[in-house]
Amino acid sequence: MSANRVDSFLKAPPDGVRVVLVYGPDEGLVRERAEALGKTVVEDLSDPFLVTELEGAALNNDPARLADEVSAIAMTGGRRLIRVRECADSIAPIVESVLNETPGDALTILMAGPLNPRSPLRKLAEKAKDAAALPCYVDDARSLDQVIRESLAEDGVEVSADAAGWLADRLGADRGVTRSELAKLALFVGSGGRVEIDDAMACVGDSADRSVDDLVFAAADGDAENIDRILTRCFQEGASPVGVLRAMTGHLMRLRTVVGRVSTGADIDTGMKALRPPVFFKYAGRFRGQARLWTPAALARALQLTLEAEVQCKSTGMPDSSICGRGLLQIASLARRGRRAR
Repeated sequence: MSANRVDSFLKAPPDGVRVVLVYGPDEGLVRERAEALGKTVVEDLSDPFLVTELEGAALNNDPARLADEVSAIAMTGGRRLIRVRECADSIAPIVESVLNETPGDALTILMAGPLNPRSPLRKLAEKAKDAAALPCYVDDARSLDQVIRESLAEDGVEVSADAAGWLADRLGADRGVTRSELAKLALFVGSGGRVEIDDAMACVGDSADRSVDDLVFAAADGDAENIDRILTRCFQEGASPVGVLRAMTGHLMRLRTVVGRVSTGADIDTGMKALRPPVFFKYAGRFRGQARLWTPAALARALQLTLEAEVQCKSTGMPDSSICGRGLLQIASLARRGRRAR
C-alpha cells in the first residue's frame, strides 16, 4: 500500500474491514499508526469497556481468546477495539479462523515487526477481503523532511532549510524517537519561533555523534595529528571503538559512491546530491575535497582496514581502543599518500 493510500486509510478505514495488520521495522511508526487507526473507533484508547489489549504470545496459549473478544458486545454500546501487540506468524491460523467463522464488528489491530512477503500473517491480511496490511518502513529523505516540517508546524514552529537537512541526517530510524526529538526542539524555540541550525545542534542528538563526525572526517582528510585527541573525546562521550569503525566504514562507502560516479563522467557535486542522507552542509567542502583526494583503489584498501580492525576488536583480546586508533591512523596515512600524489 502506497504512502498516500495509507494516510487515507488511517483517516477513514473502509467499511467492512475487521482486521488491520500494522507491521514493519519502524516500531515508532507502527505504534503511531496503530493509535491513529484505533482512534477512528474509540476516542479514548484506555477505555476498559471498549478497548482490549492482548499480547500475540498469549493467543498461542489461548487460541479462543481472540474469537471471544471479537464476538463480545460492549456493555456501554459502541464498536469495540482489540489491540494485539508483538504479533508473529504463529497466530495467522487464529486470525484466519476469526475472519472466517466469528461474527462481530470489532476492529482488531495487529502490531508486528518486519514481515517478509512470504509471511503467512502478512499474506492473510493482504488477501482477505475484510482485512488490510499497513507497512511501516523507516522514513526516507523525502518523507522525513515532511515529518520534520509538519511536526514542528503543529507546534507553530518553522524550520530553516539548513536545520531541516541536519535533522534529516540525524533522525528517521524510529518515528517515535523522531517525534520526541522534534517536540523537544519545538519547546526549545517556542511557538512562533524558527529552528536554525544552531538550535537543532543544541537540542537534538548528543555531542558524541558530532565528535564521531569530526573524527571520520579528520581520518579521511589525513589529519593524523588530531585523531588521538578527537578519538579520546569520542570515548569520553560514550562512543564505542566498533561504533567508530562502523561510522568510518559508512563514510568511506559514501566517498566510494561519489568517486565511482565521478569515474563514469559525473561531476563531484552531482555525485554528492545523489547521497542519502545528504552531506551535512558544514562538512560539504571537506567531503568535496576528499572525493578529489581518494581513488577507488585507496578506498578499497581503507575499507579493508576498517573491516580488519573490527574483526580484531571482536577476536584478539587486544584493547579495542588501541585497535580502533591504529586503524584510523592507517586510513589517515592513505589520505596523506593520496595528497602527495596529486
